[in-house]
Amino acid sequence: MSELTFKARELDAGDQLAGLREQFVLDEVVYLDGNSLGALPAAVPGRVEDVVRRQWGALRIRSWDESGWWTAPERIGDLIAPLVGAAAGQIVVGDSTSVNVFKAVVAAVRMARADSYDSSPRDEIVVDATTFPTDGYIAESAARLTGCTLRPVTPAEVPGVLGERTAAVLLNHVDYRTGRLHDLPSLTAAVHDAGAYAVWDLCHSAGALPVGLDEHGVDLAVGCTYKYLNGGPGSPAYLYVRSGLQDRFDSPLPGWNSHAEPFGMRPDFEAAPGALRGRVGTPDILSMLALEAALEVWEGVPIESVRAKSLALTDFFLECVTAYVPADRVESLTPVAHGERGSQVALRCDDAGDVMKKLIERGVVGDFRRPDVLRFGFTPLYVGFADVERAARVLGEVVA
Repeated sequence: MSELTFKARELDAGDQLAGLREQFVLDEVVYLDGNSLGALPAAVPGRVEDVVRRQWGALRIRSWDESGWWTAPERIGDLIAPLVGAAAGQIVVGDSTSVNVFKAVVAAVRMARADSYDSSPRDEIVVDATTFPTDGYIAESAARLTGCTLRPVTPAEVPGVLGERTAAVLLNHVDYRTGRLHDLPSLTAAVHDAGAYAVWDLCHSAGALPVGLDEHGVDLAVGCTYKYLNGGPGSPAYLYVRSGLQDRFDSPLPGWNSHAEPFGMRPDFEAAPGALRGRVGTPDILSMLALEAALEVWEGVPIESVRAKSLALTDFFLECVTAYVPADRVESLTPVAHGERGSQVALRCDDAGDVMKKLIERGVVGDFRRPDVLRFGFTPLYVGFADVERAARVLGEVVA
């Protein structure tokens, strides 16, 4: 037994979250792609069968009331809230991340302009130039719609470009490509100092590390639920609207579900109170209730413990990569400092696409991002230290 294999066993023996693995449907594959699609929680299939056979099949239309379908978006939002550091009543679940980014950015511009009264133009949207492409596309569309100029910059450059023209700033908490964690507290404070509104994309942080939305005064936030929250492919996203802003949140996509009187069928729109303003149309019940079942694995699990294990897993993976992989074959793009690291490790490798195919053939699943990046996501709820050691060892064998 190698020294690192022995160390992995010791770390697994002391892992207080190890028992959670039993709540997922897993096999002998080392699954390090939870930053793209989380593993299936064991409670989900039975719940979906109940929703289909009993709630839909037997109760039919009665389930909107009797099975709680109508209140699912806010009820499930309250389950997500503790995982991102938010009090209840500020998150609504529904639509896709892209749709929620659009709602949030346009609403942020509208609020900024209402604040400025003619004292400043507030005609600029700042966006993370390294963001996931869709966020950039949506920000550009929101800029056209609101008559704003789009200003793409790196997160490090954000404080230097803020000013009286800035209306909204859209940033990713964790860079999807490199796994770099950006400084949400200081960047949010800088945006506020400029009189603008901060919109954060939490897709690669929610469920992996503490976010502190309320603590740090974040205005608006969005995120998906199919990565570290394990909600399933295409599971609905969520929208956070800080409680102090809810009566001013002016969604560009008002729908009958966000109306104060949804069954009144009135021709004029009156926004619902609270976070319900973020709703649009009929909720996607099947995937939403699958998500609700998936979130049950979080009961009694402190996000701080998840973060501690995440850092330990990624530290150990980097240690194993150093030991097993020739130094001239890969280069880590992920910061070493804990305060700058999410829950993934990205390695640059010349033939990354072929390497990942070979890893998958040998039972180690990560993913590949063009042109030369291997990504490995570490979901602390079900990834163990033996998984980490095996993944690095197989990577070393493949690239050698």
